[in-house]
Amino acid sequence: MTLHPKYRTDIDGLRAIAVLAVVAFHAFPKVITGGFIGVDIFFVISGFLISTILYENLERNQFSFTEFYARRIRRIFPALIVVLATCFTLGWFVLLPDEYRQLGSHMAGGAGFVQNYVLWNEAGYFDNTADTKPLLHLWSLGIEEQFYIVWPVLLWLAYRLRTNLLALTILIGLISFGLNIYGVKGNGTATFYSPQTRFWELLVGAILAYLTLHRQSILAKWPILSASPVSPKTWANVRSTLGLIFLILGLVLINKGSLFPGWWALLPAIGTVLILSAGPTAWFNRIILSNKVLTWLGLISYPLYLWHWALLSFARIMESETPNVWIRLAIVLISIGLSALTYYLIEKPIRFGKHQKIKTIILVVLMSIVGFVGYNTYVRDGLGFRGVHENTLNDLMWPSELLANTDCLKKYEYSEYCLLQDPKLKPTVALIGDSHANHLFPGLKNIFSNSHENLILLGAGGCPPLLNLESRYRGRIDWCRGRVDKILREIAQDSNIHTVILTANWHLYINGYRFSKEFNNNPPWEIRNKNNVALIDNTAVFQQGIKETIDYLLKHNKKIILVKQIPELLNSPANCIFNRWKKFSTVKLKCDINSNDVDQYLQEYLRYFDQSIPNDGSVSVIDPYNAFCSNGVCQAFLGNSPLYRDQVHLSQIGSNYLATYFKFEFLKP
Repeated sequence: MTLHPKYRTDIDGLRAIAVLAVVAFHAFPKVITGGFIGVDIFFVISGFLISTILYENLERNQFSFTEFYARRIRRIFPALIVVLATCFTLGWFVLLPDEYRQLGSHMAGGAGFVQNYVLWNEAGYFDNTADTKPLLHLWSLGIEEQFYIVWPVLLWLAYRLRTNLLALTILIGLISFGLNIYGVKGNGTATFYSPQTRFWELLVGAILAYLTLHRQSILAKWPILSASPVSPKTWANVRSTLGLIFLILGLVLINKGSLFPGWWALLPAIGTVLILSAGPTAWFNRIILSNKVLTWLGLISYPLYLWHWALLSFARIMESETPNVWIRLAIVLISIGLSALTYYLIEKPIRFGKHQKIKTIILVVLMSIVGFVGYNTYVRDGLGFRGVHENTLNDLMWPSELLANTDCLKKYEYSEYCLLQDPKLKPTVALIGDSHANHLFPGLKNIFSNSHENLILLGAGGCPPLLNLESRYRGRIDWCRGRVDKILREIAQDSNIHTVILTANWHLYINGYRFSKEFNNNPPWEIRNKNNVALIDNTAVFQQGIKETIDYLLKHNKKIILVKQIPELLNSPANCIFNRWKKFSTVKLKCDINSNDVDQYLQEYLRYFDQSIPNDGSVSVIDPYNAFCSNGVCQAFLGNSPLYRDQVHLSQIGSNYLATYFKFEFLKP
């Protein structure tokens, strides 16, 4: 029979604080800027409780892998299956095919407990806004489950080999923490989602578990540790109070712009350890954490964590903007009600009672079915037969064949985008840039096909098409390094290519955020020069990079065409189409935007961009502004056809429209 730690009401109270912090942050992010550290509190608690079970049962030779994992399944699977099934059902009625496809991917990732890896791979230039991903929060569950898979096996082997379990725990924890510190600056996305850079938080709890279980033997071996003039009760109160202070500091000081986890994660980790170590008799633990309200919220904390974000995300999708405060408050209350029902009607009956083996098997089968349904939705492109207006939505699709083809990649293997207008002929015009070059290719290909030119597209998403620069956006440092330099230098040496077209999301590289301000004024984008040095700011780096690139290409006798940035939208055209046809939203969306707002936004980059361009006529400049904006409005649709496929990229119709609008500029000798 596997032993389990004695139930502590104060731990459930601490769970309540953790989940309330996360819920408050997601619903009201400006109120508690560091509320997301509630996840880190959960990590430490989980590491403490699970490791207590493992240490104690290994040392008593009562550990059973089968029973351990069966208990995890009965604890984790019931509520998760219900939430995944609910999201799939809601998504059937309200999500577009590409959104439903992504939901399917996340369902499969959540069911397989690899959602952290799925999100890690998505994070980047094409990534959808985070709050439109109903299963985004399952990344933390993935890390916990990966810990539950690896840690018991590792401890079991170490115990059989008579290895010092405390020393092993500390060593692995230090390695994990070191990887976290090392990676957080250069690759923040990977560090946030990677288990090896987050396991240290669970291992901090594991260290406390070992010290708690072996407290008497440690004090006997090191009597000086108990020779304190302060009474144990006072010392427990001090630890509990210090822990509370650490948590408060984390909630107040940490925000989205912090390099997290990094050193900042020590605040919630140490704070949680101090509170747990104080024990149930410490004043804060006994009076505050053990009160009935917090204890009850702690009991439903797991389903509450699952429900609240899924509902908030669907509300965001339905509204096509952040819901008002009353809607968000209502969702929080609904989430609490659903969590209570989930706990009492589903989770509790399954976790306890008879027929445990049968329950476990059924749960595994159900989770497998949910995972398969999600994967099937993903591979079948979001089940487009559900009745969304297909003809219009197809205008937004960006097929994979518009990224690269085999013939092109044979020569330019380092380029993400690699397309030739005619693979049988040598290129004469090169279109180079990030995803904004990619979305221009279909239209330019059409106009060049009627000339004697042969167009080639080269570049990579999120990488500025400038020499000696690299993008440090969400971990793209390794992605971009050297790609654009190789492309530009090879194109410069190619005597067949006489014209180079450069285009990009210039504003993003200069200012670090998009029109929608989705990064909450904490821009994650940074560009650096070849010596890995950010000059005064992104502006100085950009101006140096564009000057060097222009000089280099002119030196090699290339005609240069610079295409300025297209106006950006505040709403996704997919949502506008959906609301035109389905009328699900409580608001009437408008994708067209006031040109004054666009003017103000574009000026943030244009003054630096224009200063960087030589005014001697050696460089041609094309500005898409007039193609989209007139009479005080910047249009998102041409009749009923969308010019954009999302807020910042053109659809194929938009690409053709822009290329045709400037046809003579592009074809000018």
